[in-house]
Amino acid sequence: MYKNILVVLDPSADSQKALNRGLKLARLQSASLTLFLSIYDFSYEMTTMLSGEERESMRSGLVEGHEQWVEDLLKDYDTRGLELDIKVVWHHRPFESIIKTSLEQKHDLIIKGTHRHDKLQSVIFTPTDWHLLRKAPCPVLLVKEHEWPPHGQVIAAVNAGADDKPHQSLNERIIKSAKGMSELLEAHLHLVNCYPTAPLNMAIEIPEFDTSDYQANVRNYHQESLGKLAEEHRLLEENLHVREGLPEDQIPALADELDAELVVLGTIGRTGITAALLGNTAEHVIEQLNCDVLAIKPEGFKSPLAE
Repeated sequence: MYKNILVVLDPSADSQKALNRGLKLARLQSASLTLFLSIYDFSYEMTTMLSGEERESMRSGLVEGHEQWVEDLLKDYDTRGLELDIKVVWHHRPFESIIKTSLEQKHDLIIKGTHRHDKLQSVIFTPTDWHLLRKAPCPVLLVKEHEWPPHGQVIAAVNAGADDKPHQSLNERIIKSAKGMSELLEAHLHLVNCYPTAPLNMAIEIPEFDTSDYQANVRNYHQESLGKLAEEHRLLEENLHVREGLPEDQIPALADELDAELVVLGTIGRTGITAALLGNTAEHVIEQLNCDVLAIKPEGFKSPLAE
């Protein structure tokens, strides 16, 4: 699956969740790892007490110090037989340095630890995680606290009822990635499909409108569509889940019920004002999950930073 992985480290964290995941995946599929750290100190750029050469020397010293920190960190891990590279860069925007490095070194997966963000702050100051979901050129694995137990549960979230080619293509990519991860982890694979409730205004404006019949038809449609997807990919019928409601509510609820270790979903990469005001479904789902999330990009996606 993934052979060239970028692992984002966090020197402020007590435990390196992303590193743990990266080492496990590297051993499972003989992948190479780049251990990445983006550092920056605004005071070094603003001081007038130092010449440009002195500032550059101090930046180099900080980079070397953090490289040593990574090497010391690795002493607590078993890295025998693994292909590892350490990369520390000086950059004031971490997400840009992560994405540029992944583009330059052609990484096929980015792994980063994550946590819940303050909702208001997330709207005003978009977290690095959200930038990666929207702009990274490859899949992004965001790691939370949940362990990866043997014979666990992996959930693939699809839009089975979509009849347009982009969504169908994304469904295929999601399922393929989820199958690959479930096989690597020896886990059980589940498919979930969410569908909306009947619009309340229809029942109010049209008294004769039968909401229960409407919902039954919608549910049947999504069940049949999900069944066809499962049949194409030879997945077990008992592992199919059709849920009424918003994905950001239903997917985390299912993950809790199954005690899932990983949810695989697609992200459309919405950016700009639309993203600030509405966000992306993937981001809303991630905020509610207590397990890892693997975000898959649509076919043909090109990172804005690649231009």
